[in-house]
Amino acid sequence: MISFLLILLSALFFVGIINKTKSKIAARKMPSVFQAVFDVVRLFKKGSIYSTTTSVIFKIAPIIYFSTVLMAVLFVPIGSQKGLLSFDGDFVFFAYMLALGKFMMIIAAMDTGSGFEGMGANREALYSMLVEPAFFILIGSMALFTNNISFHDLYANLHISSNLSYTISIVSIYILIYIAMVENSRMPIDDPKTHLELTMVHEVMVLDNSGFDLGLIHIATWLKFAIYGSLISDFIINTAWQWYYQLVAFIGIQIIFAMLIGLLEAFRARNKMEKNPQWLIMLSAIAVVVFLTTLIITNKIILN
Repeated sequence: MISFLLILLSALFFVGIINKTKSKIAARKMPSVFQAVFDVVRLFKKGSIYSTTTSVIFKIAPIIYFSTVLMAVLFVPIGSQKGLLSFDGDFVFFAYMLALGKFMMIIAAMDTGSGFEGMGANREALYSMLVEPAFFILIGSMALFTNNISFHDLYANLHISSNLSYTISIVSIYILIYIAMVENSRMPIDDPKTHLELTMVHEVMVLDNSGFDLGLIHIATWLKFAIYGSLISDFIINTAWQWYYQLVAFIGIQIIFAMLIGLLEAFRARNKMEKNPQWLIMLSAIAVVVFLTTLIITNKIILN
C-alpha cells in the first residue's frame, strides 16, 4: 500500500517539475508545480464531446487506458516495500497491462475515422512494438542476474558489488529513462508541444478527446512517469536502509528524474521521423549488451 500511495503522490507533481525546469532554462515565468493538476480539474468540470462517427470503443478507451495504468502501479515495489500485487512473473503482467491500455488508445484513434489520428496511431503502435524488446531483455537480464522473476525479488536481490554490476545498473537506468520517454511520447521521439499534425504522435491521437476523458489520459501519463521513476529508484535504494532513508531517497530520485527529463527536452531536438525506428532498435541493442554482460557475470558464458 505504501508504494502505491507514494507513486500516486509523486505523479501529482512530476509533470509540474518538468515544466518548471523547462521554463527556468528558457528564462520564462515558471508555472506552479501543480498547474497540470489545476488543468485536469478544469477538464473534469467539462463534458466530453463525441463525434457522430465514433462508436462505444472511443468512449470507453480512456477509462480502460487509465484503469490499466493504475493496475500496473499495483505491481511496482519501492525499496523494501512490495507492490500491492506481487507474484512470480508479475513484470510480464505489468508490461501487458500497459500494452492493453496503449492498444485501446490506438483503436480509439482509428475509430474516429480521421486520417491524422490513424497516422498517429500507426506511429504509436510502431514505437511501442520496437521499445518492448528493450524492456523485456532488460528485466530478463535482471532475472538472470538475481535468479528471481518477480519485481520485488528482482530488486531486493540485486547485489551491486563489482564494476561490471555497477555498469549494468547505470546502463539499465539509461534504458529505462528513454523507455519512459517513448512510452509517454516525449523527446526525442515526440514533442508534446507541437501542433503540426504531420509530425505529431500521441497528441494527434487524442485530438478528439475532451473533458473528463482527456483528463484521465493526462493522469495516466503522470502515473506512467512515476512508475518508471520508481523502477529507476529501485536500482539506487538499498533495501537494508531504514524506511525513512528509503522514503527520502525515493522522493529525491523522482524529483531528479523529472528535472532530467526537463533538461533533455530543453536541450535536445526531436529526432527526424525516419530516424526514430533506428534509435529505438539501438535501445534494444544496448539491452542485449546488458544481457550478454549478465551472462558473463553469472558464468553462463565463460570467456577464455
